[in-house]
Amino acid sequence: MFGSTEIAILLTALLVMVFAGVHIAVALGMASVLGIYLMQGNMEVVYSFIGTTAYEALRDYVFAVIPLFMLMGDFLAKCGAARDLFALTNRLTKKIPGRLGIATVLANAVFAFVTGVSIAAAAAFSRIAYPEMKRYGYDKKFALGCIAGSACLGMLIPPSVLMIVWGVLTEQAIGKIFIAGIIPGFILVFFYCAYIIGAAYLKPELVGAGTKLAQVQSEVEITDAEFRELLISTALVFLLVGITLGGIWLGFFTPTEGAGVGAALALLLAMWKRMKPKELFEVVLSVGRTSAPLLILLFCAQLYSRVLSMTGITGMAKEFFLTSGLGVWGVLAVMVLIWFILGMLIDSISIILLTVPVFAPVAMALGLDPLAFAILGILAIETGLLTPPFGILVFTVKAALPNEASLGDIFRGCIPYWICLLSVIVVIAAFPQLATWLPSLGNVVAK
Repeated sequence: MFGSTEIAILLTALLVMVFAGVHIAVALGMASVLGIYLMQGNMEVVYSFIGTTAYEALRDYVFAVIPLFMLMGDFLAKCGAARDLFALTNRLTKKIPGRLGIATVLANAVFAFVTGVSIAAAAAFSRIAYPEMKRYGYDKKFALGCIAGSACLGMLIPPSVLMIVWGVLTEQAIGKIFIAGIIPGFILVFFYCAYIIGAAYLKPELVGAGTKLAQVQSEVEITDAEFRELLISTALVFLLVGITLGGIWLGFFTPTEGAGVGAALALLLAMWKRMKPKELFEVVLSVGRTSAPLLILLFCAQLYSRVLSMTGITGMAKEFFLTSGLGVWGVLAVMVLIWFILGMLIDSISIILLTVPVFAPVAMALGLDPLAFAILGILAIETGLLTPPFGILVFTVKAALPNEASLGDIFRGCIPYWICLLSVIVVIAAFPQLATWLPSLGNVVAK
């Protein structure tokens, strides 16, 4: 068991490396090595521990979930399915105030079911939705905030990389975490749409109403043949989602098998959409470049989690929170506040890797449902995607549209969506059944 001096050295070293800009995988790995050495005083033990952890971690087939789901999402993003989703939802919502904003949110919600990374959605819809919003005179901050805010859905609606990482770290069933995110995801969609419609009624100029630009633009009607093609493309996307997530929910597939089926079906859909062989190869190469560092991150995170348990830091944190007198809601509020602050400084996956090995045991000791806590935590961590100065989704939109608005304008446009995320956190904390009902229903159906 560590003494207080060794614990202080370990945590200080980790935090100094993280805030000094050292890559999170390197920081976790070096802190873990330091912790084992301080505990054992023998480098041979350190080498043996690292080798054993690496073998046990990376041999687990669940690690294949990440690249397979990313492959599924990238195939559909690059073959034009995201554009078809936006065009169809735009056509079907034509009588709703702020319909282009609503179409962006709904298309993102559907697209979130086939991609585990919000960045892909932010990049895609910056190029798909923003030109239309600009054509109809939408306020720039409102339009860009809508695109960045709705891209957050990719991290909450399954399959999500954050959910996979959370499941691996806490040894929870990834399939159950996936299903637990569906209802909270739809609640967030409802809140987003309610804000957009309310804003359109209260300030019609935000959605171009009454401007000369909106008056001179005429609706470009799509032909019946084009409409049928959009319907078929979208129906195939829904079928893919139903087979993949439905199979996981009902127990026909493990998450890894479901990811493999989804990737294969997405490849067939991409080929049907006439995606070129060169583009297919670029997708595979891009996913490999993105997922390989994630796997290294997960290995280092598991190493770090084991060191925390062995050194007694996790037990000390649990004891501290349980004896603090804050109660369940107070401890939960402290955790959410820490996630908010970290969201201003580092990326979402790094936040999970640093905090979940400590927070998850505390939540279990407080009697919180592990699935509801996972969704609540992911929602809180998601706010960092829109929070300055890091706000990776804001930077993604800015990179896709470099000359349209300043970073400050986009951040300000995201404030209502940040508030919506916070509101859903409160709802899930008050009614955890919203996250746990579908997974429990899946267990009953599977039997």
